[in-house]
Amino acid sequence: MSPFLLTRTLPADATDAALRADVLHGLTRHPKTLPPKWFYDAHGSELFEEITRLPEYYPTRAEREILLARAPEIASASGARTLIELGSGSSEKTRHLLDALPGLHSYVPVDVSESALRGAAETLLKERPDLSVHALIADFTGGLSLPDTPGPHLVAFLGGTIGNLLPDERAVFLKSVRSLLSPGDTLLLGTDLVKDEKVLVAAYDDAAGVTAAFNKNVLTVVDRELGADFDPDAFDHVALWEPHHEWIEMRLRARRALTVKIPGLDLVVPFEAGEELRTEVSAKFREEGIRGELAVAGLRLSQWWTDSADRFALSLATAV
Repeated sequence: MSPFLLTRTLPADATDAALRADVLHGLTRHPKTLPPKWFYDAHGSELFEEITRLPEYYPTRAEREILLARAPEIASASGARTLIELGSGSSEKTRHLLDALPGLHSYVPVDVSESALRGAAETLLKERPDLSVHALIADFTGGLSLPDTPGPHLVAFLGGTIGNLLPDERAVFLKSVRSLLSPGDTLLLGTDLVKDEKVLVAAYDDAAGVTAAFNKNVLTVVDRELGADFDPDAFDHVALWEPHHEWIEMRLRARRALTVKIPGLDLVVPFEAGEELRTEVSAKFREEGIRGELAVAGLRLSQWWTDSADRFALSLATAV
């Protein structure tokens, strides 16, 4: 079996420190915010997996459709010998790319979860004993230092996750990705597309209430990790389309005036009745917008694929 290497680039206490910083910053500003990455404890990850199977939530199915249909073209266009996946999680979708890359030497999954990286690597190496896997425990938004692996390199950032970054954050992120690449290396980017408002809102406010539970889970995380006394039942899940920015916002709206104590930060946070806490932005894109943002970062859009209903896109961009 090829070796499995695991490199930790985050300090052991990095997650706790980041949560403290995000909660302190987000809940002492107006309007209040929390980053969406804090949805994903073990229970939140289970809820999100359930969301991906809901009839209203199309992005996962649409992206998988493109990967299944276009993986050979992606492989041919990239010529990759190393695949780097940002936010790899279970690496499930990546298997379609791995199968299509006959010359692949190395796979570099990047995630903050050591357990997810180890679990994915164990499965992959059983299926592909000749593959070299060098996993990185890292926050891909904080800058990366990649292992020495053979080129050409293909960086994959799937799932539409780039939409969770605000425009300025996207610009910084894309430039940081470009800094990892040599000329001719490529970026495979998954982006959800602008579409009918009813379709978009339904994807983030399903009839079964799974997304509502997922949204409120961020409060449970803060309660558990920082000793807070958020009552998730005191908040309503809100999902709305913001047409000016062309993004979905998820919010939690206080049903009544209340005060939340967070002993872990020695912080008391008041909420007025009806006050909203923004927990996620999910931007939707158009091809010309993606092309422009990539160009500013030094990446040239070379391929553009959508699913059969034009709901979601995978784009391949080349480092120039």
